[in-house]
Amino acid sequence: MTDPNQPGAKDPARARLFALVLIRWIGVGLVLLGLLVTSGRVALPWIAGPIFVVFGLFDAFVMPVILARKWKSQDQ
Repeated sequence: MTDPNQPGAKDPARARLFALVLIRWIGVGLVLLGLLVTSGRVALPWIAGPIFVVFGLFDAFVMPVILARKWKSQDQ
């Protein structure tokens, strides 16, 4: 067994937390991009705006829950 206090020791919980935070921030970014597209400030077709918003909300609120449940079942 490796000592978790050693430098360079990998902590899977830290990596998972980083992944969850990154997924949430990407979701927030997609929502903001979708709002900018819908308001006409970004030169993309209007329909892309609501699509980005829906995927961003799914990414920010649903994906972290799904991943946390998956990782929890692997640890047990």
